[in-house]
Amino acid sequence: MCQNSKTKKPSLNTVKIAFDTIIRPRRRLLFFGLVLIVINRLSGMVLPGSTKYLIDDVITQGDTNLLTWIMLALSVAIVIQAVTSFVLTKLLSVEAQHLISLLRLKVQRHIVYLPINYFDNTKSGELVSRIMTDVEGVRNLVGTGVVQMFGGILTSIVALAILININALLTLYVVLPLILFGIVSLKAFRYIRPVFRERRKINAEVTGRLTESIGGIRIIKGFNAEKVEIGVFEKGVNRIYQNVKRSLTATSLVQSVGILLIGSAGVGIFWLGGTMIIQDKMTVGELIAFVSFLALLVAPIVQMGNIGSQITEAFAGLDRTQEILKTAREDQDKTRTEVLGDFSGHITFENVSFSYKKGDPILKNISFDAPAGSVVALVGSSGSGKTTMAGLAASFLTPDEGVVSMDGIDLSTVTLDSYRSRLGVVLQENFLYEGTIRENILFGNPSATEEQLQDAVGAAHVREFTDRFDDGLETRIGERGVKLSGGQRQRVAIARALLADPKILMFDEATSNLDTESELFIQNSLSELLKGRTTIVIAHRLSTVQKADQILVVEDGEIVERGIHDDLLEKQGRYFSLYTHEARI
Repeated sequence: MCQNSKTKKPSLNTVKIAFDTIIRPRRRLLFFGLVLIVINRLSGMVLPGSTKYLIDDVITQGDTNLLTWIMLALSVAIVIQAVTSFVLTKLLSVEAQHLISLLRLKVQRHIVYLPINYFDNTKSGELVSRIMTDVEGVRNLVGTGVVQMFGGILTSIVALAILININALLTLYVVLPLILFGIVSLKAFRYIRPVFRERRKINAEVTGRLTESIGGIRIIKGFNAEKVEIGVFEKGVNRIYQNVKRSLTATSLVQSVGILLIGSAGVGIFWLGGTMIIQDKMTVGELIAFVSFLALLVAPIVQMGNIGSQITEAFAGLDRTQEILKTAREDQDKTRTEVLGDFSGHITFENVSFSYKKGDPILKNISFDAPAGSVVALVGSSGSGKTTMAGLAASFLTPDEGVVSMDGIDLSTVTLDSYRSRLGVVLQENFLYEGTIRENILFGNPSATEEQLQDAVGAAHVREFTDRFDDGLETRIGERGVKLSGGQRQRVAIARALLADPKILMFDEATSNLDTESELFIQNSLSELLKGRTTIVIAHRLSTVQKADQILVVEDGEIVERGIHDDLLEKQGRYFSLYTHEARI
């Protein structure tokens, strides 16, 4: 894995994207930042520059008038440094955080429009990491990172020129170790770059598993599997530790080499400088000034190494962000140009075949007709293809062969927004947000009136249990509705779908978690509420589909029987077998 990642360096395309989308739109702000950093760094040279005159003229010669001017210059320089540092941080750091917010919104907005199969193959925790963590590094492209790097280069160049002017021989002695330090740093960063990228990938994987385990904590405890999850997480944390250890080892090596080379240069400078002072070839003030400017030369070089790591990390995060943004959104399908108006809801399947994996078909030549306002029930063994059929009807999936049409219009050509705005779904695993029961029901239609809300609550028999709660509809239900029973969650989901007032309804095991009494209440209310809506119901409990206008028995991806309840029982085929088996149970 690491071997592969080593070849994955920030591409020119990534750099271009960073320039076009991040740097160029903020060029005026960055230019102002560069001006400020120039002023800041030049004012920072007043102190080391004054040491020569302070020692050689003020202290040695007793020039108090010059001392006054030096103190005045130092005071002004300090004020300028303080003001420019504050403005730099205020402007650039705030804009960097604004950029992070915009990128998070951009990535999240892109992700929610990705096709269903993308989410089937990607951990939710990994996607959260992509949105929240990967974009953070880009702050160094707009924040003080790039500007500080420019300031460091400027400081080093100016300091080098002054050092040469003070003493060219001493400067040459210093430059050689710095060149060696630069070579070591470049090799180290070439090694560290893929390590940073790998770290983000590992973090996403570990975060993904951790999110799953916390979400499924009841299952973990139910199977006494706490130690298993601890072991899995321990392995993930250890992978992160090993990755961090590699990067820290490399950066520590760079720092140690820097200390060794620069320390050796410092020893040599004092030896040569002291000799020159004894020989009257150099003053004490010049040596102190030389050492002071040397610090200005070395510090930015070391700092640029750290900033280089940050920018490298930023490009690694930007690479991963671009991987997401390059994934085609389902609403970007150029073949979807047909906008549905006020359609009646007539669904037709014509010779539809579908497979999740090439060569392994889930559905084979499925054909049926669901007239507007009718109820079509899909029954059969688990894994027979019922949910896939509903997914095709909901436009979550697109057929490999054949056509799924709405009022004679091929759904694969219809804009998703115009169709799904009239679609309601109650899935096998009902998802409820952490919040109140009212908020979850209003999710499908936030603008609904109180009367409409109460109608949906009554029709789905939600009031039967909310009336027992102290806070009624304002009761908070916890993450994923964990404070409600399975049947209660099911009824909240049904109320949400009904309040949305859709033209098409999809019920996948909609009443599987209800007790017999609640199921009967809902069936009685649905018979009236479903009038005028085309409904596709998937159920293993055949008692829930007896009044359907059409029952399709699906086995191994094919429709093996079709008809109404009584007719199918008379045939004594597969439906009869399923029904009598359920009755015995």
